[in-house]
Amino acid sequence: MKLTSRGHYGLMAITYLAQKYEQGPIPIKTIASAEDIPEQYLEQIFVDLRKAGLVTSVRGARGGYKLGHPPELINVGQVVKVLEGEIAPVECLHSSEENTELCCSKTDNCSTKVVWEKLRDTMVAVLDDITLHDIVTGSSKLFSK
Repeated sequence: MKLTSRGHYGLMAITYLAQKYEQGPIPIKTIASAEDIPEQYLEQIFVDLRKAGLVTSVRGARGGYKLGHPPELINVGQVVKVLEGEIAPVECLHSSEENTELCCSKTDNCSTKVVWEKLRDTMVAVLDDITLHDIVTGSSKLFSK
C-alpha cells in the first residue's frame, strides 16, 4: 500500500487543524497556503473528511473548517481509511467482493497470504494508535520502537 497525495495532504491538513484546534474555523485558503496544498484539491479532500465527520465546515465571513472531534479522539487510521480506502498491502486482502478479479487464482490456498494479513494488521494497529494529538504534541509513542 502506497499512500497517495490525497492521504498525505489530507493528513497534513487535518493535523494543521489540530494544531489550531482552539482557534475556531480556519479558511481553506489558509490551510492550503500553510501546508502548500493546491486549494481546489484540498476542497475535494475536505468533502470526504466532512462526510466522515472528521471535520466540520462553518459558513460566513469567519467561516472555514475545524475538527469534528477533539484531536485526541481522531486517529491517523480514520483519516487514511476515509481518504485512501481499506488498508491492504495486496489486492486480495480487500474485503470487497468487487475486487475478486484483482486476486490471483491462489487466493484461497495462498501460502503467503498470512504474511500480508499480518502486515495489514500491523499497519492498521499503528495508524489507529496514533492520534492527531500525538502528532501535534510530539508524543513519545511516535518515537518508540
